[in-house]
Amino acid sequence: MNVGVIGCGNISDIYLKNAPGFHDLQITACADLRPEAAKEKAERYGIRPLPVEELLADPAIDIVLNLTTPQAHTEIDRRALEAGKHVYSEKPFGLDRESGRAILELAERNHLRTGCAPDTFLGGGHQTCRKLIDDGLIGKVVAGTAFMLCHGHESWHPSPAFYYLKGGGPLFDMGPYYITALVNLLGPVRKVVSVNTRSTDCRTGIKVNVNKTFPVEVDTHIAAILEFVSGAVITLITSFDVWKHSSYCDIELYGTEGALHVPDPNTFDGEIRFFRAGLCADWAKADNPFLYNDNMRSLGLADMAKGIETKRPHRCSGALAYHVLDVMCSILEAGKEERAVLLKSSCDRPAPLPLGLTFGELD
Repeated sequence: MNVGVIGCGNISDIYLKNAPGFHDLQITACADLRPEAAKEKAERYGIRPLPVEELLADPAIDIVLNLTTPQAHTEIDRRALEAGKHVYSEKPFGLDRESGRAILELAERNHLRTGCAPDTFLGGGHQTCRKLIDDGLIGKVVAGTAFMLCHGHESWHPSPAFYYLKGGGPLFDMGPYYITALVNLLGPVRKVVSVNTRSTDCRTGIKVNVNKTFPVEVDTHIAAILEFVSGAVITLITSFDVWKHSSYCDIELYGTEGALHVPDPNTFDGEIRFFRAGLCADWAKADNPFLYNDNMRSLGLADMAKGIETKRPHRCSGALAYHVLDVMCSILEAGKEERAVLLKSSCDRPAPLPLGLTFGELD
């Protein structure tokens, strides 16, 4: 299927580099509000630079890959769907439930597909963990932890202001990786509670942005508890207020028969460790028999193209991404209103990848 990219920023390179490895996918054009950015990517990867309107109107393009900034995700999704294109977006799916739900409804009315990153859970590390859980290695998952801890991005990122405005913060920036990984492993979330705070209303750069200041409009330390429909209770902490810590920025799951250490959900691979009562004296390493352990961003896009052609559900679906968005919005509401929030959305667990694939295959 022919793909047109809208948004030629830093993240576009990995998609443009990886796409030729998949049989069902061909990126043919790109567009950006900055014509010079589209021209540079087009020359580097041998595709056509187009204005945004021309790309949306091009009848040869089947899917729009939306790599714009988060504030523009739902607007570009809407325009692509109205132009009769399927659309796959970078995370998050939206900044609020209303705009995200409108995209799902528009796609359904127009008989088109929506998809959304992250697709890191399709990597070998997380697919191995999914198989270990499904095979019952640690029994029924009862509880777990998921930590993403750092001190924010103003010390290294050239343009960090967004991270402290609506749509940013540690939850909307990194939460999609952690929550999507957990839904893949455990299924949908039923209820959340949360306490949220921020250390300051103004950030000051100390290296890249020396003496520059950035207003903080969002909470930068989120401490949430997620109850899953399966009964598992997971403690999720995302923070831009931690200078140093001893915790893994990973996921650990605790079951009736053991425990599982899940790799960083912002990566496709990583060390997998497990403990099984009566089998291990300590943590043991698990072998990873799956493909796609490098930075394989575009897996989700390729899987959607395959799903469209073969008429099967795609794994990085709009329904999954909307449920993750709903979880994040519910966490913020729970903290602000000091109450438990019941989720109104749900989704199916994505189908696992099969063993024995060759590179470029998804079924």
